[in-house]
Amino acid sequence: MAAVPSRTLSRVAASQKKAAEKKQQTIAPEGSSFIDIGVEEWLSNTLKSMSIKEPTEIQRACIPPILAGKDVIGGAKTGSGKTAAFALPILQKLSEDPYGVFALVLTPTRELAFQIAEQFRVLGKGMGVKECVVVGGMDMMTQALELAKRPHVIIATPGRLRDHIRSSSGAVDLRRCKFLVMDEADRMFTPTFVPELEVILPLLPKQRQTLLFTATMTESILALRDAEEDPKKQPFVHMCDMSTSTVNTLDQFYVFVPSQVKVVYLAHLLRTDDLKEKSIIIFCGRCSTAELITIMLKELGIRCTALHSEMTQQQRLDSLGKFRAEVIKILISTDVGSRGLDIPSVECVLNYDIPRDPTDYIHRVGRTARAGRDGKAISIVAEKDIQLIQNIEERINKKMEKYDVNENEILEELSEVTAAKREASMQLHDKQFGAKTHIRKKKKMVKQED
Repeated sequence: MAAVPSRTLSRVAASQKKAAEKKQQTIAPEGSSFIDIGVEEWLSNTLKSMSIKEPTEIQRACIPPILAGKDVIGGAKTGSGKTAAFALPILQKLSEDPYGVFALVLTPTRELAFQIAEQFRVLGKGMGVKECVVVGGMDMMTQALELAKRPHVIIATPGRLRDHIRSSSGAVDLRRCKFLVMDEADRMFTPTFVPELEVILPLLPKQRQTLLFTATMTESILALRDAEEDPKKQPFVHMCDMSTSTVNTLDQFYVFVPSQVKVVYLAHLLRTDDLKEKSIIIFCGRCSTAELITIMLKELGIRCTALHSEMTQQQRLDSLGKFRAEVIKILISTDVGSRGLDIPSVECVLNYDIPRDPTDYIHRVGRTARAGRDGKAISIVAEKDIQLIQNIEERINKKMEKYDVNENEILEELSEVTAAKREASMQLHDKQFGAKTHIRKKKKMVKQED
């Protein structure tokens, strides 16, 4: 994803200033209860049973206008409770007039779709809400049968929902849909998803509420806010303070290493007393790197599991399930795991590959230090990464601290880790990792040329 232009940041800052001037009029004060902001008692009791006693800022700001029937654009840092900010009012409205399909939630990643569905399921258990997850990598026929039952809430990735729409007329009935939600809206408005949205959006009724939520405000979202001239029809907009892009409870470190021995430093870090037995997500830039490191760490006797797009959807769900349950403490992931995943137990994020866009870094490290908890982020920095780290520090307005490692211990582990990496490389080669994706891309290119 391209970096956010500076003019966008200045517009966001101006909007935040304007919003701050009106904050006392537009949102309930801190310390308000869910009842105070219009959430009914049965839902409030459900939240209490989950030990959620007070709404967050984004919930205090956005729930009342959604309940009042307004379109809403909500911007808040990752981990601030954005999902509940739209799920609670949707469930409350659904309880007043239950029918399917009542709401459509579009999200960019499969993992986020399953997580949102889980929140709807837990929050709506008192009313028997029926939700349906429609994502790639799962059986189309099973999904079609679930869609035919007209669930109350459809949570989908745009590509797979478009496939169902094209499969047969009437496969997805959205004519009475009351809510359209776009989660991670900044991603949804990139060219990747525009062709799918052009198929989906015309099927939705004009008389609906549109809710956009994002952790990164962009020009395209701001343009939607400004497009409606009629003040009565303009969406309610609330942007929480995004000036500090990482939370104060997150300690951020770097380890400067020679690029040819990055894996040795990684293995050493995982074995230190500081990180041993901790719940850790390791982020890599490519699927092949994630798979290589996973196999290598297993060869070294370090229990871990992977999450990347070369895995089947069932494998991805199994990996996440084991990591959530802390059966396995280490998850090696590409950026498919950087957005939206709420796993409270994550104590540390390790950046094996430094992302080119500082926004991606912010989303990655947002997997830890959630909901006021402490967390740690360590970036393994090679020579070519120095500029990238400087760009990140400029964006988060914070200098990373040096993380001390024992160089002598690393030298002692060099031979063992190098041998494990060599074995992992051979295993990747033997199972022709990524071959299917390569063939699929080749076929797509041939079709485009034709």
